[in-house]
Order: sequence, then structure tokens, then C-alpha cells
Amino acid sequence: MSGRPVRRREADPKRSGAWGRGRLAETAAAVLLIFKGYRILARRWRTPGAEIDMVVRRGNCLVFVEVKARTNLAEAEIALGNAQRRRITEAAERFCAAHPRHAGCDRRYDMILVSKGAMPRHIPGAFDANF
Repeated sequence: MSGRPVRRREADPKRSGAWGRGRLAETAAAVLLIFKGYRILARRWRTPGAEIDMVVRRGNCLVFVEVKARTNLAEAEIALGNAQRRRITEAAERFCAAHPRHAGCDRRYDMILVSKGAMPRHIPGAFDANF
């Protein structure tokens, strides 16, 4: 070990608060999906350059879920841009390659919108791979 002290970055309170709200929103989304009969296969599934908030399955439908938490549901609905959609669909391809038992399933891309004081809103088929 060198004699130099290790510098640690101080946590940005805004980022750590957003991270905590995001985790709570993902938990609310997971509960909603379980009640709707989905089986959670993965949460926060990471691949280089992208992360899928949740991968769930019901029957022969494999669903890649993006959770958006904002001040209100209208803000959450418009928070998913084309670049992020592209990253999610590419990550979904990688998920199917890594989990071949799910590769033959129908695929869908959903959003769950979360806002304080409102029930989470599930939007099945919020976007497709050909956006």
C-alpha cells in the first residue's frame, strides 16, 4: 500500500435521494406486477451500456419493464427518450441470448409510472423495438 490517503468522493445528496426514490418505485412496480400475475425473472439486470429495471414473464410473454418515478405521472410518461429505448431493446436482446430458455417467448416493452400520492400506472406495450 502506498502512503497516500485514499480520497473518497462525497455522495451527492440529490443523486442518493433519486437513487432511493428509484429503488422504492421499482419495489412498488414489482408488487403491482406480482399482483397482476407476472413472475419476476430479474431486477436491475445490467449489461454494458444499459440496465433493464425489471424482466418479468407471464405465460409465453417476456416483458422488459422500465420504471419511471417523477413528480407527477405526466412527467414520468415523457421521461423515456429514443436513446434509452434503443439501449433497453439492445439489452433485451442480450438478456435473451444469456437466457435461451426465454428466447422463444413473445416480447413486450412496458413502462410503469410512479408518482407520489398516486397508484403506479402500468402501460403494457409502451414502446416496441422498432420505434
